Amino acid sequence: MKRFAAVIADNKRYVFIFLLFPAIFGITSAVTHYSIPEEMVAGSVVANLATDLGLDLNTLTKRRIRLDVISNRKYLDINKETGDLYIAQKIDREYLCNIKTSSCFLKMDVTVDNPERIFNIELEILDINDNAPHFRRDTMHLDISESTPVGERFSLNNAVDPDFGSNSIKTYYLTESEHFDIDIQSGRDGSKFTNLVLKKPLDREKQATHNMILTAVDGGVPARSGTASIIVRVLDVNDNAPKFYKDSYTINLTENSPIGSLVLKLNASDLDEGSNSDIVYAFSLYTSEKTQQTFSLNPENGEIRIKEIVSYEDFKIYDMEVIATDKGANPLSGHCKLTLLINDMNDNHPEISIKSFSSPVKEDVPVNTVIAVVSVSDKDSGENGQVDIHISDDLPFALKESSDNYYELLVSEPLDREKVPEYDITITVTDRGNPPLSDNETITLELLDINDNVPQFPQTFYTIPVMENNAPGALLSSLTAIDPDLHENQYLVYFIIEKEIVNTSMSMLFSINPENGNLYALKTFDYEIEKEFLFHIEARDSGVPPLSSNVTVHIIIMDQNDNTPLIVSPWRAHGSVVEEKIPRSTDKGTLIAKVIAIDSDSVHNSRITYQFLHNTDATLFSLDQYNGEIRTMRMFSYRDSRHQQLVVIAKDNGEPALSATVTVKLSTVETALKTYADMTEVPLGYDIFSDLNLYLVIGLGSVSFLLLITLLVTIVLKCQKTKPSKAAPPCRNSVISSERNSTIADSTLVSNDAYWYSLFLAETRKGKLVVRQPVPKGARYIVSSLPRSTGLTETSDSAASTLQASTTTSSSSS
Repeated sequence: MKRFAAVIADNKRYVFIFLLFPAIFGITSAVTHYSIPEEMVAGSVVANLATDLGLDLNTLTKRRIRLDVISNRKYLDINKETGDLYIAQKIDREYLCNIKTSSCFLKMDVTVDNPERIFNIELEILDINDNAPHFRRDTMHLDISESTPVGERFSLNNAVDPDFGSNSIKTYYLTESEHFDIDIQSGRDGSKFTNLVLKKPLDREKQATHNMILTAVDGGVPARSGTASIIVRVLDVNDNAPKFYKDSYTINLTENSPIGSLVLKLNASDLDEGSNSDIVYAFSLYTSEKTQQTFSLNPENGEIRIKEIVSYEDFKIYDMEVIATDKGANPLSGHCKLTLLINDMNDNHPEISIKSFSSPVKEDVPVNTVIAVVSVSDKDSGENGQVDIHISDDLPFALKESSDNYYELLVSEPLDREKVPEYDITITVTDRGNPPLSDNETITLELLDINDNVPQFPQTFYTIPVMENNAPGALLSSLTAIDPDLHENQYLVYFIIEKEIVNTSMSMLFSINPENGNLYALKTFDYEIEKEFLFHIEARDSGVPPLSSNVTVHIIIMDQNDNTPLIVSPWRAHGSVVEEKIPRSTDKGTLIAKVIAIDSDSVHNSRITYQFLHNTDATLFSLDQYNGEIRTMRMFSYRDSRHQQLVVIAKDNGEPALSATVTVKLSTVETALKTYADMTEVPLGYDIFSDLNLYLVIGLGSVSFLLLITLLVTIVLKCQKTKPSKAAPPCRNSVISSERNSTIADSTLVSNDAYWYSLFLAETRKGKLVVRQPVPKGARYIVSSLPRSTGLTETSDSAASTLQASTTTSSSSS
């Protein structure tokens, strides 16, 4: 026993072994009895069977000691070496003894051979608290009407514990509940069962479900327990009327909201459930017919929507009452009042009305003159109905409020029809809504013209070049003025302001078309006689009173190459052939003759060049192309012919060039004669009224007479001339004489060109012709002329006058 107790202690389990001998139990047969607790681990020693049965430990193997197998399970076995009876497989008392009894035994036989003996062994399995109570269903559902009276009992499923005795179920516990409690009762077999008792009335609307935990506890040490959930669903009865969230609503609704827009969704609630909570919505009899036409109510979900256009200008407030009714057997209902306040929307455009308008008006209308009266209005209210009126700041007009919503359109700046003939005045009115709306009205103001603009020429001074030899009636230019006025105020008439020149007026020289300003020449002009004209043209409109302006016209006569050069030296009595005699002993470079030609055209066209057209011996004579001097290139030889013929051509610089020719026939003589170059004074022994003298006197007299007449006319005109206009240049004559004065009158021909220094001096002095040779002196040339016996110039009293001319080219008049 001590050894068995030690083994049990080592396994930390308690094993109770009882050896029952016939003397103890009072039975005749010998039965070995053991007691062990259930659930001992495999290998645990129950007892030393060899000792208890009195068997020799050394003979156990030979005698083949063995133990019966029970229900195909071998719970116990014998150690043949030690003789111990040990647990071969864990033993479950509840499995072996599934019927609850106070005792549970396992009976076995131990058999040995040689000799064969059978020993009866009885093993009592003692119960331990190895099973916890459990419910057949983990969750129990109960449906209880909220109208159930207090004290009503409801059966619950009992818990089960396979253990026996004190290890079985001892009591039940319920979690704390305001409405429920449990009642525990014991059965005849000692089992415990419980009932659920209602201790307080239920209200589904407050709590529709009650959740509780039922716990079963056994009596073991330590105690074991099992739980189950109790779910009580409270069944509804129609004891609650539908109720709105609020008894009354005030809603702001914007006018012109789209049809179908949601105004409000009423959400009445019914604490009941099922059909008792299904709600139907409807307008009450207190809702007007107009309201019901304008708004719709969905009976199922309580949505109020717009059915017709809502206008603030028609109705500002809508009142309605809605009833919510449930679908219970005895239906209950609730009421709600709604007030819809229509908010004004800026949906009306401001309007403009032109009450009076004056058009057209004269362009000189005074400032602050009223030309229109307008009124404005807006059907909206508040800021949506307040309007602002304005026009463009670029217009010379202003708006001034005269009375409530009435405005005057005034002229704020002087008007000018020539700048703006008419005004499109857009009057814009804008309300103060958000977003603002506006309207506009455009009126057209036409301006009437007055004669307030003077005709204007594009230029104040016109220079018109006219080529000489023009055809009478030729168009010179078109002088057109502009008058921005209208109608008769812009109809212009053109005049030439009369000015007499040498017993003739400008209207005899020029003509202007009074309608279009075309200027014509009435005569053919000659550059050699008239160089330029200066006069004024006036343009006058047809307004009342008429306005006018004038312009200065400068006519410049342009030269043409219309004059053929005139050969004045050497003198030819008849025809174009000159015969000269020269000594045969003339040296090289001796001046034989000098050809001089003059041209009355302008400086450019009058430049003369000289060339040999025919030369008998080109090696004997040379010709200077600029001064016309014919000189010998060598001395005469015996082989040279006694008679030489030279043909010289003088051409001007015009386009095309004009020319004249002279033939010089030279005869050589043996006698010694003075050469042309050595001659300082050669008194000609022919009559004073020879052909040459006669031509020269007539030419010089004619030129001097014309020059004198021109000077006298110019002086007279200057004396009679009135104060010149601002447009005319100061100190200008109507007819300006040429800078190239005729030299024939002074018996002197002067050229200012370095290449043109050839001078011609022919003077008739009582039958004598004096010719001076030009003497180069630096860059100048000195020419002397003898005074005539009856001179017309201031130089006639002097013995001789000296003129100096620069070699630089003189500027020609443009």
